[in-house]
Amino acid sequence: MGALPVYPWRLAPDGLATLRQLRAAGLRPGGQDVAAQIERPRRHRPPLVAYLYRIDQARPVRPMTPAKRAALAKANRARRTCPECRRDAGYVIPAALGMCTPCAFPDDQASAA
Repeated sequence: MGALPVYPWRLAPDGLATLRQLRAAGLRPGGQDVAAQIERPRRHRPPLVAYLYRIDQARPVRPMTPAKRAALAKANRARRTCPECRRDAGYVIPAALGMCTPCAFPDDQASAA
């Protein structure tokens, strides 16, 4: 495989799409190699790069099975469960805290009541 074609931001030819664009259209790359890339310049930093895939070689997204749906629900529930109080916090527990907000800041909760 040779060097990838590089296009400026918003000037890629028709028939190519990023992963997000494929997903929005209900498609996935389907094992194909990257066809090109686009670069978005930024001041004083390296450019942002997005890989492009051929739309004509893309495949439909696989449907969600009941088992996958159950596994995803279980994983999300685990991310919301506080390891200290074992309650569902109703939001994803921040990794920086490692526990729900009431457990991380008990003094703030007592003064608010």
